[in-house]
This record gives sequence, C-alpha cells and structure tokens, in this order.
Amino acid sequence: MVIEDIACLTNSDGKDTIQRKSALTRNLATGMNWSALESLLSGVNKYSTVFGRVWLSMVFVFRVMVFVVAAQRVWGDESKDFVCNTRQPGCTNVCYDSIFPISHIRLWALQLIFVTCPSLMVMAHVKYREGKDSKYASQHQGSHLYANPGKKRGGLWWTYLVSLIFKAVVDAAFLYILYYIYHGYDMPRLSKCALEPCPNTVDCYISRPTEKKIFTIFMVVSSAVCIFMCILEMFYLLGKRLHKVLKVRQANKRLLFAEVDPTIGSQQNISRQKKAEEAAATSL
Repeated sequence: MVIEDIACLTNSDGKDTIQRKSALTRNLATGMNWSALESLLSGVNKYSTVFGRVWLSMVFVFRVMVFVVAAQRVWGDESKDFVCNTRQPGCTNVCYDSIFPISHIRLWALQLIFVTCPSLMVMAHVKYREGKDSKYASQHQGSHLYANPGKKRGGLWWTYLVSLIFKAVVDAAFLYILYYIYHGYDMPRLSKCALEPCPNTVDCYISRPTEKKIFTIFMVVSSAVCIFMCILEMFYLLGKRLHKVLKVRQANKRLLFAEVDPTIGSQQNISRQKKAEEAAATSL
C-alpha cells in the first residue's frame, strides 16, 4: 500500500501529488498507531491462558489487519459514490445520513479500541504489582511480596475475570448496535428514501454492496468468535478456581482430622502439621 502511494507520487502532477502525500501520511499514521497498540497488547500474552492468546490472535489477524488493509478501502467511497435518482439539492445528503447514520469503519474502530482496553488494564495491574514487589524487596533485604507478580491470584485474578466479561459485553453490544442501526447485517443494492427535501420517494444506490456485505459478515463472525473465546476462558478460570478451592478444603479436612501419632515425638507431629498447612497454602 505504501509502495503504491510512493509510485503514484513520482508519476503525478502537483495537485495529485499533494493528495497522494496526504493519503500516504494517513496510511503511515494508521499503521503506526495499530502497530503501537499491538506491541502493547502483545505483552499481555505471557499473563493470558491459551484461550486469551487465541483471542488476541483473532483480534489482530482477523480484525485489525482486515480493518487496516482492506475494509478502509472498501468503505472509502461511501459518500462520494452514493447516488440517488434526483437532482433536488440536499436530497442525496439527507438520504445518505439516513441510510448510514454512522460509518461501519468508525463503528469498528470504536469497537476495537474499547475491546482492547481491558487487556491494557490487566497489564497495568501487573506492572503495579511488579513495582510494589520491587519496592518491598528493596526495603526487606531482597525478600519478595509476590512469588510471581504476573500469576493470576487475588486481585489480579478478579481483574482478569472482569476484563473478560467487559470484552465479551463490548463485542456483543457493538454487534447489537450494528444490527439495530442497519436493521441486520445485509447491505442492500437499492434503498428507498422519502425524506425532506426530496420531492418524492427516490431510489438510492450504494457502491460495491456485495463486497461491503462480505466484509460486514466477516467482521461480525470474527466478533462472535472472540465472544465465544472470552466465554470459554471465563469457564476455564472459574473451573480452575473451583478445583483449587476443593483441593484446599480437602487438605484442610486432612489437617483437621489428622490424629496425633503417640509413637512419635511432638516435634515430628508439629512438622507434619506444618507440611499440611504449606500444601494447603500452595494449592491456592
């Protein structure tokens, strides 16, 4: 994309060259912005489960890349190539605003921004714990507050779970918004419009409706798969947590009903109890 723009810059007149330069600048800025976001979110991978890694791959391979490389070009001609069979001034603009209340591109951009924010929240929590652990270690002669600051325990576990719920809700909300605004995920070739100042009911035509429909369905399916991955990860985390809680309860029961062996010394009995307590603590 950038190479094509550079080639056109060298073979165009002055006016076209300025337009190409501005387009090239926008393309470079867009690529750099998404690359910066990708580099930030890639750091969340080491704190994620396998489902979280699949979700992140889905977001950047099937959504961000398609959005940046292809979708922006498909929807780049919405207003310019939107045609109605009337010459009444203002009618085409009013009909366009009615049929496209918000651009698909802008809606998807907002969706991608909102859906990636919870991952940044998780990473910020991990960085906070790392800083807190480093400060504690400097004040207590190298002893650490957390055995592993990135391990999902305590508050970080809840932060991670809330981030999954938020991501699933955001994706589902945007799918509903898209469905509600456009009355489905179809892209009709012909739309009827009878708004003022149109003299009567006019026919309006959308450019490349089939291509836009394919991209819309692709983005909708990708969002649905991401929602499914978030739900799977939530069940995985809750199941793993439940398993650990049951394991701790069993260890506590063994510790509670353990009989003191009279044939061994009190020190050995105390040692056995300490080992049971340590096993219960490490299983959390």
